[in-house]
Amino acid sequence: MNKVGLTLLTAVFGGAVALGGYKLIENKKFDGMSFEDKQKVYFANNPTGVMSSTGNPDFTQAAAAVSPGVVHIKTTYSRKGSQQSQGSPFDMFEEFFGMPQGGGRRQMQSQPVQASGSGVIISDDGYIVTNNHVVEDADKIEVVLTDKRTFEAKLIGRDPNTDLALLKVSGKGLPVVKLGNSDNVNVGEWVLAFGYPLGLQSTVTAGIISAKGRQIGILSEGQQQQRGNPFGGGQDQIPVSSAIESFIQTDAVINRGNSGGALTNASGELIGINSAIASPTGTYAGYGFAIPVNLVKKIVDDFVEYGNVKRGYIGVTYTEITPELAKEKGFSDVDGLYVQDVVAGGAAEAAGIKKGDILTKINGKVITGSPVLSETIGRARPGDKVNVTYKRDGKEKQVTMALKGEDSLKSANAGGKASKSATEIYNKLGASFIPASAQKKKELGVNSGVVVTQVNRGGIFDYFGVERGLVITEVNGKAVNSVDDVEAALGATQRNIVRLKGVSPQGGAVQLSFPVEY
Repeated sequence: MNKVGLTLLTAVFGGAVALGGYKLIENKKFDGMSFEDKQKVYFANNPTGVMSSTGNPDFTQAAAAVSPGVVHIKTTYSRKGSQQSQGSPFDMFEEFFGMPQGGGRRQMQSQPVQASGSGVIISDDGYIVTNNHVVEDADKIEVVLTDKRTFEAKLIGRDPNTDLALLKVSGKGLPVVKLGNSDNVNVGEWVLAFGYPLGLQSTVTAGIISAKGRQIGILSEGQQQQRGNPFGGGQDQIPVSSAIESFIQTDAVINRGNSGGALTNASGELIGINSAIASPTGTYAGYGFAIPVNLVKKIVDDFVEYGNVKRGYIGVTYTEITPELAKEKGFSDVDGLYVQDVVAGGAAEAAGIKKGDILTKINGKVITGSPVLSETIGRARPGDKVNVTYKRDGKEKQVTMALKGEDSLKSANAGGKASKSATEIYNKLGASFIPASAQKKKELGVNSGVVVTQVNRGGIFDYFGVERGLVITEVNGKAVNSVDDVEAALGATQRNIVRLKGVSPQGGAVQLSFPVEY
């Protein structure tokens, strides 16, 4: 009997050791996995049982599965500068997110501001994806679940080029929204939109996918040129993978506050993050836009693994082919991108791409417009290889190119002309500056700054409504304390976009980005 008992005890002990060892290995393997792989493990142990609807639509299962994983995000700003221009495509963000509307070329707000949006839980240990514009410059980010649990969130990373941000809360065992595959969705397919619109609690609406690969000009910093900007260039000057717009368009009802929420298929799988609406009134007009989840996966994995987005570049500037361009250049192609220029030392140059070539396919997919190229490249990292098909003199060729990182573009663009470019850009600003006094810096709570003392008619500052008295603290990410600092920082201008940060005379935080040609 004792022998039997000992055998039984040994077996039980051995099983416990094996189980413990499995759990240890399982947990170790879980570290360093992508969010998509983590979810495969999670949903293998926690199946949803949601079935796609057929026949008469019934979204009850999907709604029940997804709603707990879509959160309300509340943000607080101690000093927030709201800059608006009539007719700006960024009004769509502001209307969608719930920022106040108003006339005039610019409005500044110095009083504390609160706003809200939505987010989607993608891991049970508290990672939440939302829009960059929901949390940008927020001093405090609060996350509220459908069960009323409230957490203060930490910002892990944000990317203005895709309008994505990743948050982390300290909760455990949180409800998770299953990641889907946005490549597999089709126009006409049923979709559901989840979020917290117009100050309401958790809300679900249904519609269909109206279109894919939409480019609406809301992220591209160079879109100002296409609204009569006298300071240079057209869309062909925007480099591949700077701003990435390849939105899923839907007629599911989305409004202010839905921003950052989930767009799912009828099986409750996340296929997009709601990001913008096109509306003459600021409320639902039938046109909503979501960031494809396959792009989201790459961006959020980069945030966790690298701390920022690792973006690959082909190294070309291009323009979409129009009937007018085809007639002018003498070719019959209606799809594809016409290569305007090739960056020295870039991936395209190394692969033999030349100015005047037509990019027709990427990884076997027909390039019907720039969103196809930008999203495909946006889902890759430096060193990744892509297959590109192009036409030259009517003959189609295919090459494989290894994408380059941003550093290669910086070094290629240096070329010894920074000082000349800086002077030219400085003169185009049409402004005068003096160093901010120590008292002024202390009053505004800044460590650097120059004061705009004059704005000349016809200059860039005049065009963008920059006020006298604005204290500019950074130019192109560099602190400035003198006129020489401003000019030196302008020499670091990348891709023809100047970026400024500062504080308005009323005390509101100001950020400006504008294109220049040099």
